[in-house]
Parts: sequence; C-alpha cells; structure tokens
Amino acid sequence: MPAEWRASTWGDEISLEYGKAMRDYETTSGMYRVFGSNGPIGWTDKPLASGPGVILGRKGAYRGVQFSREPFFVIDTAYYVVPKSKFDMRWLYYAIKYHKLGEIDDGSPIPSTTRSAVYVRKFDIPPLPEQRAIAAVLGTLDDKIELNRRMNATLEAMARALFQTWFVDFDPVRAKLDGRTPVGLDTATAALIPENLDETSIGYVPRGWAVRSLDETADYLNGLALQKYPPGDGPTLPVIKIAQLRKGDSLGADRCSADLPHNFVVRDGDVLFSWSGSLEVELWCGGPGALNQHLFKVTSTEFPRWFYYLWTLYHLEEFRVIAAGKATTMGHIQRGHLTAAKVLIPPRTLLEAMTQTMSPLIDQIVANRIQSRTLASLRDTLLPKLLSGEVALNKPNAAKT
Repeated sequence: MPAEWRASTWGDEISLEYGKAMRDYETTSGMYRVFGSNGPIGWTDKPLASGPGVILGRKGAYRGVQFSREPFFVIDTAYYVVPKSKFDMRWLYYAIKYHKLGEIDDGSPIPSTTRSAVYVRKFDIPPLPEQRAIAAVLGTLDDKIELNRRMNATLEAMARALFQTWFVDFDPVRAKLDGRTPVGLDTATAALIPENLDETSIGYVPRGWAVRSLDETADYLNGLALQKYPPGDGPTLPVIKIAQLRKGDSLGADRCSADLPHNFVVRDGDVLFSWSGSLEVELWCGGPGALNQHLFKVTSTEFPRWFYYLWTLYHLEEFRVIAAGKATTMGHIQRGHLTAAKVLIPPRTLLEAMTQTMSPLIDQIVANRIQSRTLASLRDTLLPKLLSGEVALNKPNAAKT
C-alpha cells in the first residue's frame, strides 16, 4: 500500500442501505432510474437517493454494481451506498467492483450479499485527490463506452426505420402513387422507385421487385460440435455459443483448437443467428472465435451485409413464435422455416443506391462496438493497477533537501 493511503474496513467507511419495494416500475414513466439487483429495471418520478450514488445487488444469482450520476430509486433486492466520510463516489464504485463485493455469498438457497459479510472486509483508501484522478481515468473510458452504446442504439433504430419504410410499408412507392415526392431520397434514387404495386403470392409488392426465400439470399452455415476439436498444444480459439452471442464477448468461453475449417471461424462484423434456445440475431464484435453448433453464421456473395442482416432480423419474431410452439424444452427452428420466410429484392440499381445509405450505418455500429471492446479491455487492465496503488496518478512532490 502506498504510504499516503490508509487502511480501513468497509463497515467503518460505508453503510449499505436497503432499497424499498415498488410496483409498476416497468411500466411507469419518470425521470429517475429504478435499479434492481443487476442493473436498471425501470423508471419512477420519485427518487429514493440523491446522486451521484452506487448501487450494490443484494439478492439473486447475479448481483451487479452500478453507478448513477443522477438521483435514483433502488428496489428491495439491492442496497445503495451511503459513505460515512468524504469520498469520490465514482472511485467508490470502482473500489466496490475491484474488491468484488457483489460476489460475496452467504451460502443461503437464494444467493445473497449480507451487510455483515461486507463490513468486515478490509480495503485501502487513497487521498481524495487520488480518488478523483482514478475516477477520472476509468470514468472517461466508461463514458466513451456508454456514448458508443447510445450512438449504436440510434444507428440501429435508423437502420430499422429505413428498412421498415422501404420493404414493409413501401412509403416511397405509395408517395409516388399519390403524386408526392418520396421523402428522404435524393433525386437519382427517387427516380428508381417504381410507381405501382403488383399482387404476388405474399401480397402487393413494388413493381419489378422479386420475391425469394430467405435462404436463397444468404448462406446459413450451422456451427460445429466443437468437442471434436479439443484444445491442444497449438493455437486455440474461444468457442462462440449462445451465451457468448447474448453477452457480446468471449470472455471466459471454452476453448477449442484453431485447426478447423476457416469458414467456421467467427470474426468481427459477422452476422450470427442462434436458431435454438434463445433466438437472437447479432452483429458479432467480440473478436475471433469458433462457431458452435446451434448458431448460424450468415454470409452472402450476392447481397450486402445490411440486406441479409436486416431481413433475418425482420423474420426473428416469427421464428421465435415457431420455436415457442415446439413441444421440446428447447425450442428451435428448422431449415424449412428459412425457406418459408420471404424476402423482397429490388432491382440491382436501386439496391446499390440503398446500400449507399445503409452500409455506413451498419459499418459504424460495428466500428463503435469494436472500439468499446478495446476501451473495456484497457479499463479492466488499469482498474486493478489503480485501485491497488500499483500505478499512482497523483504522486506527492519529493521533499526538498
């Protein structure tokens, strides 16, 4: 411990206050976040605690640590932290994460973190200026990660909205039918929009657009049973399963030999589709990995990524309904369902014009996620060094002789 730091216990420095029961937080609108044991769960118009503050999960298999700049509410499955002396609250948040207070378990049938188990734990506290410096470094990284997340939410919403107006509602075509100029299109692209809808086997579609099966527009490659490729003395890859797809990274994943067919290697920007269990469609940005069974890697040599990504995403809800109707405990879809799902294909010139708008949105989403992964890795490397005092940000001036 650096000389200017002081040793203490959590019980001497903080109080863990119980949250309160609340109803209808999932449907209530308000300006204050409601936190549960593992993060935000809703909104309210009456906060329980002022910000900035720290929330620590109390009950449940997953008990996270959260930081809130603004006033917030905590339900009764979590604590909020009240310091007994002056602290930088964001440093306190990182200290609680570093000391893994959310992983303390009392051994009861319902996993719980008790105050008595936390309070006896020891930790070292730097002077307030050092706390602020540490919080500034780590907080800047987390703030950029959060900014990227919000930016991607906007980009994803824009991409889905454009897809909806082009391929579902046919707004540009209907505008021309009404004698109006299509909104949001340049003159050259607007000229490519047909002025009529024709009846087909799936209903009315823009004139000149083809109807094809989903699996005719892209290849849906099913993953391997990767226990057949055990890790050896050579290079290995993380195994990308449904769990990795859902959380967006391969940290803690099983490993397999890297000596497998190259097309079963997953890379940043690949479209992955879990067809069994929890059906999800994602742009993978968790680094190289091996494609496990129950996942499709979706690719196409004919169509751009945005096209087969958004069309697969469009059919996701109907696939989930199909999977939910299965008699087995783990619902899934079959190849025939990909064939039954239909896709509308505009003429090549119009598709190319659409790509000029859509591809930059998808490319930026991927770039932001990759950047966030890099920033998170840097944060996770720095956090133990800064919180232990191994790396000092505010070294005192050497004494003059």
